[in-house]
Parts: sequence; structure tokens; C-alpha cells
Amino acid sequence: MPIDPSMEPMLEVFIYETTTLLDQLDEILLDSEKSKCFNSDNIDAIFRIMHTIKGSAAMMDFKGISTLAHAVEDVFYIIREDTSRMDRVSEAIFELVFQSSDFFKEQIEEVQNDHDATGDPTSLINQLERLAAVMQGKDTPEEPGGPAQAAAPAEQAPPADGFCRIRVHFEDGCQMENIRAFMLMSQLKDLCEEITSDPANPESDAGLCSEIIKNGFLVICKPSVPLEELYQVIENAVNVSSYEPIEPAQPAPEAAPAPTASEPEPAPAAPAPVQQAEKPQQAPPPKQPAQQPAGTTPGLPKAKQSLVSVNQTKLDQLMDLVGELVTTESMVASNPDLRGLQLDNFNKSTRELRKLTDELQDIVMSIRMVPLSGVFQKMARLVRDMSKKLGKEVEFVTAGGETEVDKTINEAIGDPFMHMIRNSMDHGIEPTEERIAAGKPAVGRVSMEAKNVGGEIVIIISDDGGGLDTERIMRKARESGLLTKPESEYTDREIFGMIMLPGFSTNQEVTEYSGRGVGMDVVRQNIEKIGGSLTIDSKRGEGSTFTIKIPLTLAIVDGMELQVGDTTYTMSITSIQQSFKVSEDVRILYNTDDTEMVMIRGECFPLIRLHQLFDAPTEVTKLEDGILLLIESGENKACIFADALLGEQQVVVKPFPNFLNKYSVKKIGLSGCTILGDGSISLILDANNLLNLSKERRM
Repeated sequence: MPIDPSMEPMLEVFIYETTTLLDQLDEILLDSEKSKCFNSDNIDAIFRIMHTIKGSAAMMDFKGISTLAHAVEDVFYIIREDTSRMDRVSEAIFELVFQSSDFFKEQIEEVQNDHDATGDPTSLINQLERLAAVMQGKDTPEEPGGPAQAAAPAEQAPPADGFCRIRVHFEDGCQMENIRAFMLMSQLKDLCEEITSDPANPESDAGLCSEIIKNGFLVICKPSVPLEELYQVIENAVNVSSYEPIEPAQPAPEAAPAPTASEPEPAPAAPAPVQQAEKPQQAPPPKQPAQQPAGTTPGLPKAKQSLVSVNQTKLDQLMDLVGELVTTESMVASNPDLRGLQLDNFNKSTRELRKLTDELQDIVMSIRMVPLSGVFQKMARLVRDMSKKLGKEVEFVTAGGETEVDKTINEAIGDPFMHMIRNSMDHGIEPTEERIAAGKPAVGRVSMEAKNVGGEIVIIISDDGGGLDTERIMRKARESGLLTKPESEYTDREIFGMIMLPGFSTNQEVTEYSGRGVGMDVVRQNIEKIGGSLTIDSKRGEGSTFTIKIPLTLAIVDGMELQVGDTTYTMSITSIQQSFKVSEDVRILYNTDDTEMVMIRGECFPLIRLHQLFDAPTEVTKLEDGILLLIESGENKACIFADALLGEQQVVVKPFPNFLNKYSVKKIGLSGCTILGDGSISLILDANNLLNLSKERRM
């Protein structure tokens, strides 16, 4: 059923909050599974996570998600009461909660794709109920509603005037209390003949949050259902900490029939305060903060009250505008009409404008930067699931999860990483028997490491498996007609690179995870789309290493402009180590194949002449007349020769048109283009590809 357009903002909040909670859940489960038990903090955290998801899903009418979350909540309610109950079913608990987490994620993905969340969790719920029965020593599971409804209020009759007055208090620090109140009113509307609130229309004024925090939120309604059902909806509402029926201390609303003086009616007795099941029987004071176990983050701390959620589309638009601002600022500062003029005030203003533009860019970039820890956690879950299915014991080790990249890049690398981890798990790590026979530890090892290197992020995925079989790869390449030169001339790295060719697979059998001839070619394409590169190293019997280098961002870079004839090139400043003129300290050497080398302070570097590489006409061909730049990417270094340096400039990276892809322009050292201040086009040099090209020519 399509979502009501008025509910779209709430749906976004639901997806964001639920996704965040599920990430927390996976992290808790993975850590707890290593010790094969839950500590008290983790039990409380999972209970709170399930309670929140249950209420949120019920509010959005996602019944499958809500009922399954309720079932998981019931299990952890039992564990909270007596942790010893889980001793004999601990493995089953982990497996069922992992499966429940997967169900939630699948349903969230359906909702994000504008589909209905119609998944059926009945099988999982039945298994959870049987598990709960076993933990309680019962032969049959509890009736639906189980322990979480143990404190449900006894059947009550509505007050004499027909109107109920219920004061609701929200958890401290939950944020947007006025929106929470509006959501609660929306849930109760269908259960009441008439309904109003104090304060009225809370969604219209964010300033009401402080009043709701201080005094609570008063719901005045004439229910059309039993009070027990009304209380249950309030109990399940998101971030409700307590609720309390109160006596009518003020006249009923205008819609309510007022009692007459001639027929006075006694005031109804105040029913006992009603609380959620997990709370004590006595209602806490309105200002009492919600309990939160140490070491967990089930709720939002007060320190996060200043955060604001912003739609990603708006951030993308802001980034585009900043990019255009950078280009326009360069056009103004470099206007050819102003050359030769003494404009001190203008130059001062442009310098100030450049400073402000730089600060604005830094702020926008920082907003878009996200840590890689989320991606690492998903890979940890993948390793856990595959180790179970494949019957392999594997240790997953990570480092550098705090490393940040642009959000766009973070989203693009998830799929390539998944393929590489699958390869390592499926046919990288050997079965336990083979490892022991080879003198290796029985437990395999897969690791992911991220680090900043200059203006790039380097991510290394490695395993201690059997490594790549070069003979097997060459045999497959020979059978497929992929060889372009004598076999003896292929280096190991070139052979390893063949596994990234479309349709290439050495697997004899198709498995659930590999053998179909797709995967590594897609990995390479996806990484190259974001300006990255992938290299493979392997040693037979010891394992394989995949090294991915990706830029911090795809948007704006600090560049150095180089002149070659009438053409202007731009290279990222982070790739340039040094610039110098040929002098007595610099010597030119020649290899046996006549390739040029530059000797600098006793160290040799290959020389790349840009005018020869790109066939750019120029009168500057002698090294003494031009400029040399020492560039570096990873462990590779080389010198490039250009006519002159034109200066630094921030540039907005623009991708090449799609029709140029067939010419493999990136393989010759170009990564994109940009618009300069004078309106001309500059080609952006890719240091990594230039160095790889130079290395191939020397082999």
C-alpha cells in the first residue's frame, strides 16, 4: 500500500532510526558471539532496540516488522529476568536474532525501493516463541503477548463523561518531542470518536518541545475501543517513557457533553498509573530520565541534541553549488581583461574571497565525510555468515575504521568489497583439514585495513589462504584466447590482473558465491568509476592481497597547472613531492632499452615526458629549458617533464564524456577534466596511472 505523502518525513525518520539501530544490533551481536554470551549492558541494549523498532514499525503500520521485533523483545525480557536461562540455547539465540536482523533489513530495503513491506515473519516468530518456552522450562510457548504484556492494565470502564485524559512523557533526549506527540495523535485518531491535545497542534511549533519536556503531553479523547487497546498503542509508541491517566481537572473540550448542575455526577476514580512492561509498577516523575545502560547507545544522548538531519539531495546540491562557486571565483580572479592592471583593492578582495571559498569548501566536505567503520562492520557480518555456511573457521581483523571518505565514495565501495571478501572466503581460505596439513593455523585470517596516504585512501584486503595459482590462470587465459604476447613475457602482476577480465573464472564448479565469471571485472569497473585503482599481489600457499586506492572525494581538488605547448594540464598537489630545474645535482641516465632515468641525490627515477606521452606539440624539448616534477603514488615514484608551472588553483573535477571510455583515456594517465579561470579546459593528470604506465614500459 503506498505511503501517504504526509507521512513521507516520518518514513525518512523511521528508515534512518531503524537502520542505525540495526547497525548497533549487528555490532552487539558480533562482539557478543565471540564470547558466546550477552552481558547485562548488551541485553538491555538489545531489548531497547527491539522495543523502539516495534513501536516505530507499528506507527508506520509495518506489521511484520513490529510483530517480529515484539517476539525478539519477549525473548530478551526473559533473559533480563534471569540470564542463566540462555545458557542452553545461546547459539540458537544468536542465529535467530541474526536472522531477524536480516528480515528487518530486507523489509527496510523494500520500503526504500517504494515497495510494500509485506514479508512474513511467522516462521521466525514461531521459532522465537519455542525458544522462549524452552528458556522458561515450558513445553509450549506462551500465549501471544507473553512477558511484555505482563503489566497490562486490568479492564477499565471509561470515565462517566466518556473522555479519557492521559498524560504522556517522552524519554529524555529523544529530540523532536512535538513531532513525537503528533505521531502519537495520528496513531490514536482511528481509535477515538473525538480527540484533542494540550498543547494543540504540536507539529506546527518546534518551540513546544520544551513545554512537552517539562509538563508532558496531554491527550484528551473519547475512545471507540476498550481502554486496554488504547493504552497498548501508547505503550508501544516510539520514545514513550511513561503515561498516566488523570482525573479531569478542567472542563471537557467543546465537543464533549458537559454535565449539568441539576444532575451532578461524581468524578470518576482515578485509575492506577499505567507503565510500559519493562518499567517499575509505579509511574516515575515526569522529569525522571530514561535509564540507559553504560557502554551502550540505545538512545540519543543529550550531546546530540544539536544535530539536524538533512536530506542527502540537498547536500549534493550544496556541493554542486560550491563547485560552481570555486570555478566562478577562479574566473573572476584570473579574468584576462584585468591582466597588467594595478588593482590592489581588487586583489585584496579576491584573496579574501579565496579564503572564504576555501573555508566554505572545507565545511561542506566535512559534512559529507563518513567513517569506513560501517562498511567494515558489514564485511564482518559477511565473514561470519559465510564461515557458518562454508564450515570454515575464520578470524576477521580490521584496522583504520575511523578513516573517513566522501559519502558518495563510501556508498560506491560496499559492493566491490563484498565481492573481494567473498573471493577470500570461498576459494582463498582453505578448508580446516588442508590448512592443518599445510602447517597453517586451523583458523583462517581475513583482514581489512584503511589509511590515509596523501590525498588518497588506501584500503588493503588480505587473507592467509592458498593464494592465486598463476599456472591455472594462464591455462584458462590460453583456453579463452586472451593472451596477447608470449607467455614467458607475462609478469606475475599481469597474470593476477587477468582475473579482473570480463567472464574470467578458474572455478570448475559454480557455487553460491562464485564461479559464474562475474565479480572481479565488476569490482574493477566500480572502483575505476570513482577514480580509484586496484592491484593484486599473491604468493602461492601464503595468501593474497588486494590494494584499493581511492580519492578522498570526487568533487574539488587543489591542483597545480602545468604548461605543455598550448595545452594546460592539472595535477593534484598531494601527488607532487618536489619540483626542480635540471642542474648539476640532477643527472640523466639511460637504461639498456633507451628509457630515460633521472638521478636525484643518488636515487634514480623514471622520466615521463608529457609532450611525448600525449603527442602535444611544443618547442620546449630540452630538460634544461623546462621543469621536472617528482610525483608519488603509494610506493611508486617518477619524474614528469613539462614546459612550465602556471601556479596553484582549486579545480572542480569533471568526468570525461562516456563516448571517450572506448579510447581508454584513463589508462594513459588522465582522470578527468576541469574548467579553468579563463574558461579554458584543462586535462587532469592521474599520478597513479602515469606511474603504472611508466612501470609497464620498463618491464
